[in-house]
Amino acid sequence: MSGETPIDVSRETLEMLRAFEALVQKWTKKINLVSKGDADQIWSRHIVDSLQIYDLAPADGDWLDIGSGGGFPGIVAAIMAKSADPERSFTLVDSDQRKCAFLRTAARELDLNVIVRADRVEQMEPVGAKVLSARALDDLNGLLAHAERHLDAKGVALFPKGENWEIEHEVAQKHWSYDIEVIKSTTNTKATILKITEISRV
Repeated sequence: MSGETPIDVSRETLEMLRAFEALVQKWTKKINLVSKGDADQIWSRHIVDSLQIYDLAPADGDWLDIGSGGGFPGIVAAIMAKSADPERSFTLVDSDQRKCAFLRTAARELDLNVIVRADRVEQMEPVGAKVLSARALDDLNGLLAHAERHLDAKGVALFPKGENWEIEHEVAQKHWSYDIEVIKSTTNTKATILKITEISRV
């Protein structure tokens, strides 16, 4: 097993996370789910990172993960919710058909309450999600446009960002009004997670 970062989950959940890690490793040999440099660090760089996003989200409500790619954080969050709230629904969106095939395989093999949509998020009908997440998809200005379209009025957006997040925040404030909480990442000292609510156009 790769990665040594300990996490506080049940044995069953840990086994599912490890099974998902193995699926990502297997499929990454065929399609680019994670970069070649990250292929041996899936646990520490992607799964543990996704877990902290899950921990920052509300405990219930439909979850929309856009630009889902390799299933981070969408599949990881669905694994965590399987024991905590089995009825909770997760919708994962990606425009790449091959990545959607992977996501459907992972959801089926792990028996998750996941819907996968091969679509462009800007063309979808609004879904009214309670949680919206996106990891390495767009700049903050673009992400807020997706959140305004698809997030419930009282929903929460969670966006992991690198050390240049303040520049994106400065640009986004010219177009958007929102409440923001900046949380330091536990997996990367230079990274943050932006927890955003009350989104509206200026």
